[in-house]
Amino acid sequence: MNSYDMGLDRNQANFEPLTPLTFFNRARDVFGHRPAYVYGKTQRSWGEVHARCTQLASALNKRGIGKDDTVAVIAPNIPEMFEVQFGVPMSGAVMNPINTRLDADTICFILDHGEAKALITDSRFAQTVRPALEKLGRADLLVIDIDDVETDEAPGERLGAMDYEAFLKTGDADHDWSMPGDEWDAISLNYTSGTTSDPKGVVVHHRGAYLIALGTIAAWPMQGDGPGVFPVHMYVVPLFHCNGWGHAWALAATGGKSVLIRNITAKALYSAIETHRVTHFGGAPIVLSMLINASEEERRPFDWPVRVYTAAAPPPPAVLQAFKTAGFELTHVYGLTETYGHVVECVAQEEWSGLDDDTLAVMNSRQGVRFAVTDEVMVADPETLQPVRADGETMGEIMIRGNTVMKGYYRNPTATQAAFDGGWFRTGDLAVLHEDGYLQIRDRSKDIIISGGENISSVEVEGVLYSHPDVTAAAVVAKPDEKWGETPCAFLELRDGANVSEEDIIAFCRTKMAHFKCPKTVVFQELPKTSTGKIQKYVLRASLS
Repeated sequence: MNSYDMGLDRNQANFEPLTPLTFFNRARDVFGHRPAYVYGKTQRSWGEVHARCTQLASALNKRGIGKDDTVAVIAPNIPEMFEVQFGVPMSGAVMNPINTRLDADTICFILDHGEAKALITDSRFAQTVRPALEKLGRADLLVIDIDDVETDEAPGERLGAMDYEAFLKTGDADHDWSMPGDEWDAISLNYTSGTTSDPKGVVVHHRGAYLIALGTIAAWPMQGDGPGVFPVHMYVVPLFHCNGWGHAWALAATGGKSVLIRNITAKALYSAIETHRVTHFGGAPIVLSMLINASEEERRPFDWPVRVYTAAAPPPPAVLQAFKTAGFELTHVYGLTETYGHVVECVAQEEWSGLDDDTLAVMNSRQGVRFAVTDEVMVADPETLQPVRADGETMGEIMIRGNTVMKGYYRNPTATQAAFDGGWFRTGDLAVLHEDGYLQIRDRSKDIIISGGENISSVEVEGVLYSHPDVTAAAVVAKPDEKWGETPCAFLELRDGANVSEEDIIAFCRTKMAHFKCPKTVVFQELPKTSTGKIQKYVLRASLS
């Protein structure tokens, strides 16, 4: 033992497990009078939300639900879903937010695989949840209904014995809940989409949740502009997706306010920006497209900075430029459910300020560099683990290390071992590394098109398609071909009133890129998307087989 360890042990005075619940306690103490969220006519302060979450934790504990038990929740971005981010961990349990657009069979699988002890569910999803529960056949599962009084949607069906508000009243407001005993304790169980197999349960811990919140605050920055000015965050990213990128936890640390929106439309977003003077929001590229292509009736003017994080499919330079023109300050980020959401961002450098708009848009379309709380990110050969040359051409797999990488996949040791093979988290995303150290995604490994022995990046082709003035959404997948093996097939959504043919699109692409990369087939249709705005390429691929 060296002299720096002798008699210098961890104790209550110098060590506490990291957890975002400490932000929540501080929000109560420092920002208790300030609004935590607004939803329609409902607005509650951080003090009020803390009290409600304390009651939720108490009510769960009284039902015998506590340390490492799973509490599932199915709800959109409404107050109850926001409160679950704090109240369930305060009980010692692990929250399991479930995608609201999943089918009954998948919901049943998640409830069963995740060993849920309780389900908090919005009554308006009963049409899907009821058959899931019937198939599950668990009489011991505690079902708590949410009755959203702010929505004008048709009333839903109650499936449990008690609604959320009544359940809260069974809890004690002075409940003496405990912080986690170990920062490695699970805080959330988040299932992947499971497009080609059963969904995998991503286990994330308190330490990572704490760090991703601080990383976001430092990177965005997620603070108000000036003393006494607080961020106003519009919740576009579903709270069931990577816990809403951890922004609720970040807001607790900064005393900011969330504007909760149940149904995402251009009109609703612009209205919220104007009404609440929104300063921050995150969203997939499909959300950017929605706002860019909004009608004049839907738009609302604003003359203050609105900072936007976008992730999912790499936004093409044309979309980035249009979004900037619309008045938004956009930053591109990258991450996965397995990394708590965004862990890489396209940091704008001072020397970029002199670049022309087109060049700047290209620079900003890259995924960028690691967050301050992300230890290591490399682009490497998946077989040798040797980093690729920083030439902007050589492709490799993105690999990540750090405290914001999941514990592993719940009850799936085989998948966990494969994900961490070689001591790195294998993302499955292919990228190049530029000379300045910024990485840029070229494709998912499964989305690369191999045509006549040549690799074609679907992302590169999509970037060209998005630059067409009549294209609002694009997805490129491989179409089987007897001669070439595979050829690019483009699925497109067009602006209202556009009159563009397949020949027009192909001719346009041939002016922008090598001819072998151009789509050989073009299909005009509405693109299938997940609730987080990701285009479901597997659905498109299946339509071609």
